[in-house]
Amino acid sequence: MTLRTVIAKTFLSWAMVWLWMLPYGVPVAVAEHEADHRFTVEGSVCGVGGEPVAGVEIVAKDARISVVRTTLTDDRGHYKVTLHLHNDNKGDPIVVFVKDTDGKIQQERQVTADFDPKDVHTERKTTVNFGSGCEALSDEPPAWVYYGAGLAVLAGGVWAGVRLFRVRTQRTGSHKGRKR
Repeated sequence: MTLRTVIAKTFLSWAMVWLWMLPYGVPVAVAEHEADHRFTVEGSVCGVGGEPVAGVEIVAKDARISVVRTTLTDDRGHYKVTLHLHNDNKGDPIVVFVKDTDGKIQQERQVTADFDPKDVHTERKTTVNFGSGCEALSDEPPAWVYYGAGLAVLAGGVWAGVRLFRVRTQRTGSHKGRKR
């Protein structure tokens, strides 16, 4: 096989892959690389007792335009859906559905796509929880974890600084007149 044939077959293979993927959302995914092109809806689905519900289908859609995305909740009942919205979609009603295993809508919530169109850097998002007890579930650890980690790093820095200071003062001979 010649080099020209290998290059032609490789190019043809990649072209076929891109043509196959095109109808499945590649242009939308490419356009969501900037914060001002996406609006994230996230939250949790909890049962009656506050326990997370895994594997539930979530549908989020902009009611004014035909932008619809679906996802499933993870084992903690959490979901995250990103819609492709622009500045002119500010104020659009966003409808979020929870579907059961038969595809029937169990619950529905409506929120507004509220964001500052001039702010193109901050993530545009909202939280929609279903069920009771979901507010306690969070992606992030409690604030005390961050404060504790910060204090631990600070204490480690102080300890290392004191040790370094002692080693350097011993090397320079500032300990003369004292017994070791």
